[in-house]
Amino acid sequence: MRHPLLVGATVAAIVAAIAYEIRLRGQSGLSVPPSRAIELINQGATVVDVRDTESFNSGHIVDALNLPPEDLTAAAEKRLKKKRAVLLVCDNGSGSRRLVGTLRTAGFENAWALEGGLSAWTRENFPIVSKRPKGGAAAA
Repeated sequence: MRHPLLVGATVAAIVAAIAYEIRLRGQSGLSVPPSRAIELINQGATVVDVRDTESFNSGHIVDALNLPPEDLTAAAEKRLKKKRAVLLVCDNGSGSRRLVGTLRTAGFENAWALEGGLSAWTRENFPIVSKRPKGGAAAA
């Protein structure tokens, strides 16, 4: 009790550390590693790739839908089922993790982000497909 400033600073530091840990755990609860993503896909989850069309066409998870982030909620209402798991995919996992909260607020309670994004997926040597232009060679 002789040093109220030191005690107050210590308590504040402990509270800040606890709050930081809670925030980190809350964010990690929004994403799943590639191995768990495979399980979700095998159970019927819908994969939604939120990258731009060019990136999507260069390589994506099999049967993934390509929905841009700005249209995600509106498109999700039309194209996804609320009771089915939804797996969001971006390049590195951070963009899709932010969008999971938006989807959950819209009623998609079983929405998840792919931890590490497509980069983690390819590091695990899981399959990707690409859309190739139809018609063969380009005209000269």
